[in-house]
Amino acid sequence: MEVSEILEGSEKIIPKIRRLDQSVVNRIAAGEVVQRPVSAVKELVENSLDAGSTSISVVVKDGGMKLIQVTDNGHGIRFDDLPILCERHTTSKLSTYEDLQTVKSMGFRGEALASMTYVGHVTVTTITEGRLHGYRVSYRDGVMEHDPKPCAAVKGTQITVENLFYNMLARKKSLQNSNDDYTKIVDLISRFAIHNIHVSFSCRKHGANRADVHTIAACTKFDSIRSVFGVSVSHDILEITASDDNPDRSVFKLNGFVSNANYIAKKTTMVLFINDRLVECTALKRAIEVVYSATLPKASKPFIYMTIQLPHEHVDVNIHPTKREVSFLNQENIISTIQNAVETKLMNSNSILSKEIAVNSQSSGQKTPKVPVNKMVRTDSKDPAGRLHSYWQDKHASQDDKRSELSCVRVAVRQRRNPKKSADLTSLHELLNEIDQNTHSSLLDIVKNCTYVGMADDIFALIQHDTRLYLVNVVNVSEELMYQQVLRRFAHFNAIQLSDPAPIHELIMMALSEENAECEDVESEDFNKIAEMNTELLKQKAELLQEYFGIDIDQKGFLLKLPVILDQYTPNMDRVPEFMLTLGNDVEWDDEKKCFQTISAAIGNFYAMQPPILPNPSGDGAQFYKNTEAPDNRQNKDTDANMIDDISEKNGTTDQKMVSEAETEWAQREWTIQHVLIPSMRLFFKPPIFMAGNGTFVQVASLEKLYKIFERC
Repeated sequence: MEVSEILEGSEKIIPKIRRLDQSVVNRIAAGEVVQRPVSAVKELVENSLDAGSTSISVVVKDGGMKLIQVTDNGHGIRFDDLPILCERHTTSKLSTYEDLQTVKSMGFRGEALASMTYVGHVTVTTITEGRLHGYRVSYRDGVMEHDPKPCAAVKGTQITVENLFYNMLARKKSLQNSNDDYTKIVDLISRFAIHNIHVSFSCRKHGANRADVHTIAACTKFDSIRSVFGVSVSHDILEITASDDNPDRSVFKLNGFVSNANYIAKKTTMVLFINDRLVECTALKRAIEVVYSATLPKASKPFIYMTIQLPHEHVDVNIHPTKREVSFLNQENIISTIQNAVETKLMNSNSILSKEIAVNSQSSGQKTPKVPVNKMVRTDSKDPAGRLHSYWQDKHASQDDKRSELSCVRVAVRQRRNPKKSADLTSLHELLNEIDQNTHSSLLDIVKNCTYVGMADDIFALIQHDTRLYLVNVVNVSEELMYQQVLRRFAHFNAIQLSDPAPIHELIMMALSEENAECEDVESEDFNKIAEMNTELLKQKAELLQEYFGIDIDQKGFLLKLPVILDQYTPNMDRVPEFMLTLGNDVEWDDEKKCFQTISAAIGNFYAMQPPILPNPSGDGAQFYKNTEAPDNRQNKDTDANMIDDISEKNGTTDQKMVSEAETEWAQREWTIQHVLIPSMRLFFKPPIFMAGNGTFVQVASLEKLYKIFERC
């Protein structure tokens, strides 16, 4: 009896094996793939790269817990694929297990999007080439919540993940530090940015004016490192290469950069790509750290960027849930070869440094002349730390300015300039010669060697040249620069394709209505006649405008394309109606030289970097965004302005949506001035003589005079 009771008791203790519900299985698996917000961002960015994107934008709120939004301009997702897009193990990257041996894409399991739908709310907006509209659909637990809805969309895909880990309370509580997660996301995007140099990346917090990472395409990898990690890193790195073609030992090719003896950091920064896949390799990292600790006296932590190319069949990418690690053949031999290459590079750089020190010590008898304090130049055009933004309170903004480097934009502008010769027209050469002959030599020296400091107000920027500080009228300079660039790029323009053809007749009608808003005696029939005449004129001149100026107008009277005057810059499209009216009214078509000059002037005026239409919310324009409870009064032009002000003060509310829109426009304009206009001005601009006396350039301070004043204090 006692034995049977013991057996019965033991049977009660043994747990029963049960088959888990599929929803539980999916949620457990999702927790492995999407471990934290940065994991989701990595998967989405890799999908964007697989889609052939050249522009990827990431927006994050509360470290990714409330919002992750990744937007790209890739090929998009087919409408027929939307129903199964977020099901587990659905992918376009492979079809058989053997495909894993040759897979070149970042993703391949078809688990990432599915996992996100089990731990968050996912919305996908996408459009493919040739479609008139896109589709938006939301997903939950791997399935669509509703049928795809037609919507307006730009080329590519936008995926939004909201309320991440809303159903995993323990995970959510452990990730409460949003700043820590956002730092990881910024670091991730920075790593992608320095490797994928043909893709422009941006990463910012939701609602922030400036991006914490902002890179442009067409830079070299060295320039990309300088742009993302700063001048302090780029000054102290060495280019390294290594390879092996022996099949018995190892087959690989390595390119990258490593820090030299002058680089000092508290922790190792290692960016490793194997077959263009961002991964980690602890063994390789330790091997390189051993070299630095043995070679450098300070035993400082290095900066390492390496890209290794291996035969795809030698790499196993399917060994980690997040694809963070890979396994490859002949790993020990490859690591040993790379370790030796790094050691040799460091030893050679140290010997060169020793020789330079010896030469300097021998010539120490010749002392370098001491620069007087009042003659010292306080800022360096290559060092963003001296710019006005570095003194602002916004820490994230200052970090962005420290990382931003204009040299990257210079390279892009140089590389993308059309090398073809312009048309052999006498009038064109005369106009270009006039620009050269009327150039102010002193202003030219200031422009070529200036340092950008910051924006003084909505119109004027601060620049420094030697020991002097100048105010520069951005609108005047940009208008004249655009005019000169139109003549230089004559007949060889890249094109800005309008998303929808714009009817010229309607554009001119809009411009006439705005221009004559206060003239009540002008009839609409008069406007219509003027618009018809100008439309017919522009249709007749369409061939000239398209061939010489890149303005594409079809025979139906629709505007299709506009020219690219400065790379990385698109004009304010709200000014297109005014531009079309100017082309129709102000161009002297009968004389060739005057024709080219007036068209170029019209384009220069249109492309000038005017302040946005919405007032600057950070200045006196903040009052504009006060809401009122009398919308009819806003539309009535005869309403007393004081009455509106009284209503606004009583209500005291602000239109946050409009404020956010305005802040974005003003921040974009300021970024364009710093990163596009100023570098292009240094490269191309020849300031005309009249700018010396019309207030475009105004000296506001001189270090020598200021120093004398401070000495008296």
